[in-house]
Amino acid sequence: MEELKYKMQVLKEYGMSEKEIISSLHSGHPLPQLIITRNYKIFLGDERIEVHLEPLVKAVYLLFLKHPEGIVFKDLPDYRGELAEIYNKVRPWGLTDRALKSLEDVTNPMLNSINEKCTRIRKAFVTMLDSSVAEQYYIDGVRGKVKTISLPRELVIWE
Repeated sequence: MEELKYKMQVLKEYGMSEKEIISSLHSGHPLPQLIITRNYKIFLGDERIEVHLEPLVKAVYLLFLKHPEGIVFKDLPDYRGELAEIYNKVRPWGLTDRALKSLEDVTNPMLNSINEKCTRIRKAFVTMLDSSVAEQYYIDGVRGKVKTISLPRELVIWE
């Protein structure tokens, strides 16, 4: 165990992040594909196990999937229009005043709504996958910095 800790420390000193190291360890066991259907259902792997997310939570997730470079939470108001388009597609019965208010709240960096949505996304994947694998699928990052989904985009299939 000590040798493993030492080798991880060496890799970190060479500039690899902990996520990259873990991802490399799983390269022998490929990560399951993430499949997004035309009607915006989200499935994992060849078994097509559905990832159940509420419409706004799913819209937030899809927004981050579409931005592999990541998004800083304080910049979320700049993405409000794009998120509204996604939310409108995920929620086909239309955007009511209440839905629009929720959309405004989630893009307001002064509120905690975006953190709540990210927690729900994390919980959905952690309940389906081993935690070291699940972290490739949810939104993560250092507070005040860019938040990303680290899953390699070649594993994301948009039908």
